[in-house]
Amino acid sequence: MKGFGFNRTPRIYFGAGVVSQLPSILKSKASRVLVLTGSKSFRDNTVLLHLLEGLENEQITVQFDRIGHEPSPEDIDRITHRFRAEEIQAVVAIGGGSVLDAGKAVSAMLPLESGVQDYLEGVGTRSHTGTKRFFAAIPTTSGTGSEATANAVLSGHGPSGGFKRSLRHENLVPDVAIVDPELTLGCPPSITAASGMDALTQLIESYLSGKGGAMTDALAYEGILHVHRSLVKAYDDGGDMEARSDMAYAALLSGISLSNAGLGLVHGFASSVGGSGNIPHGVICGTLMGVVNKYNIRKILKENPENEAFEKYARLGRLFAEKEGKSRVWYLEYTMYHLEELTDRLKLPRLGTFGLLESQLAGIAALTEHKANPVRFEADILKAMLRERL
Repeated sequence: MKGFGFNRTPRIYFGAGVVSQLPSILKSKASRVLVLTGSKSFRDNTVLLHLLEGLENEQITVQFDRIGHEPSPEDIDRITHRFRAEEIQAVVAIGGGSVLDAGKAVSAMLPLESGVQDYLEGVGTRSHTGTKRFFAAIPTTSGTGSEATANAVLSGHGPSGGFKRSLRHENLVPDVAIVDPELTLGCPPSITAASGMDALTQLIESYLSGKGGAMTDALAYEGILHVHRSLVKAYDDGGDMEARSDMAYAALLSGISLSNAGLGLVHGFASSVGGSGNIPHGVICGTLMGVVNKYNIRKILKENPENEAFEKYARLGRLFAEKEGKSRVWYLEYTMYHLEELTDRLKLPRLGTFGLLESQLAGIAALTEHKANPVRFEADILKAMLRERL
């Protein structure tokens, strides 16, 4: 067994109803709390309304702000400027991956005076100190796994070009992750599909990564199993509590896995495509996941059957097909078929739906990183992948 390291995780609370524990968790940590939510009103959600009452009963003063889109540096600077003088002791983010990333960045920037863009990888020139306010992440979708990661992804747009870059430090892992599947019951099918495929992408890319080890392989495969069992069920019936629990668990495992094993080409595209326009992260990953894995598998079959990813893809094929006794090549080919069929089954939109143009593909390909992908491709092949989902 090869050696490996393993990064810190939050204190995790998982299960139906565990969000009710937040007031008691915060009681010894903070008397003044900033709560970030999505675009919908906090008071429109009965569960969250009860949570607010619980915080008030513990005599915790609560301030609010909202994030209705993927966060930008300007969003983070606005929020931190507004609340920096309020003696906020803890930040609680309740929402999808964008809200969690925003909360993570706000908790990291409240102790500092400068703007967050100075600290972004590949954009800024400063290193974050790791100092932050106590941070609790409470996901209401099952996708990014941000509740278990040490980075916050921020998006920039402007005449000189856009970007999607991370604010990162090992200390930025949430102090507490409260994963309550009940909070995902109201998630609409389109978001269930995109976020679920994002989680599956993160799990598969972590599983295939050469940077992983025995622990990440075990966690990622376990997550893939739960997605296979329940993503379509959650999409078809948003009130299926067992399916929602499976997906919440899988998303959590995806965050832990990617933090330790890294990601692959799909997430390389998520950065380059995401920086080119206003396309949701989960949609980019979900719509490209099938085609990227198809190209991966074809290249491995043709050029490198000794690649460690060959056996892993075969294992995934056995899981997806639920059949024994087939050849390894058959299982790899089934994996290609299954992932593309799943993309169609969940009605993942094409990139052109969001205004992406053929003329942009060359520039996007030039900016796309392979990360820990098991194989590499020339720019013309990257363009071909994008074109298939344009």
